[in-house]
Amino acid sequence: MIRTITIGSCISVQGIFERQQANGNIVVRVGNKTFEGKPAVLT
Repeated sequence: MIRTITIGSCISVQGIFERQQANGNIVVRVGNKTFEGKPAVLT
């Protein structure tokens, strides 16, 4: 499943969902790199 996360105040990353952390962040994979951030709220 493709998910979008925000890192910092204005950087968004879209990638394949890997896992959800206990603190509410999610981890997505882009190629062979992983990124952790808050789930993006798209309106």
